[in-house]
Amino acid sequence: MALELQPTVEMFQVRRSENEGLVTFALSGRIDEEQVAELQKLLKVEAVGNSTAVVLDLEDVRLVHREAVRFLADCEAGGVELRNCPPYVREWIGKRERLTP
Repeated sequence: MALELQPTVEMFQVRRSENEGLVTFALSGRIDEEQVAELQKLLKVEAVGNSTAVVLDLEDVRLVHREAVRFLADCEAGGVELRNCPPYVREWIGKRERLTP
């Protein structure tokens, strides 16, 4: 009898909350190039005519693609707070910043 294992597909989810002028996007799952494009659109829409501060909460993020690290570094450089950033992502962001002229 052969046992077939189905690969698990980790869903990417974004939950938005707002409290006293602070918008928080709680991200969960895997962030790859496709999700980066979605997040860029989401942040662009949020920024239009809005002066609230934005936080990306990465507590439930399990895996990030190289493009996601670039995106997160750019977000942080642009004033977005990265909350609960996994240590390996923080390390990659730091390496990227040191390599950028």
